Amino acid sequence: MRFTVGDSTLELLRGNIVEQDVDAIVNAANETLAPGGGVSGAIHRAAGPELAEECARIGGCPTGGARITAGYRLRARHVIHAVGPRYSSNPHDAELLASAYRSSLLLAAQHGLQSIAFPSISTGIYGYPLDQAAPIALATCRDVLQSQPGIRLVRFVLFDEDTFRAYERAAHNVGLAPAGE
Repeated sequence: MRFTVGDSTLELLRGNIVEQDVDAIVNAANETLAPGGGVSGAIHRAAGPELAEECARIGGCPTGGARITAGYRLRARHVIHAVGPRYSSNPHDAELLASAYRSSLLLAAQHGLQSIAFPSISTGIYGYPLDQAAPIALATCRDVLQSQPGIRLVRFVLFDEDTFRAYERAAHNVGLAPAGE
């Protein structure tokens, strides 16, 4: 499913983020940038031990922030490590989640990257409800793309059908224009 945002494309697809051939994939990271479970574990396993070594040298990242590393054995040239919030039902959670997406995109733009693939940040073990997280993710990316025309493609790679459907509903609710319209 594709949407047009200015001269850029925003895509939703089911799949495995480690298989994406883009300039950068985003890791749903923890504050220490250490390998974890879920998306983080899969990315670290696919990239090889050099990724964890570079992350250790970086020394961490605050919630809402992002850091960039090489992609090592991945098809993607870079990994952007975005730290989303652990869901606590506090209104500040939404600000931190939006900041994780915004920080990732601004970091990509700063490094001249044109394509980036995101997972659904914070909706796994961090417990952020999909129906709340998806509109924040898509609206934030839409807004950043309007000011960062160098990013040509933002792809959300969603692992299961429930997540894909939540993002599909959110795309409609935040007013994304289907490609070709």
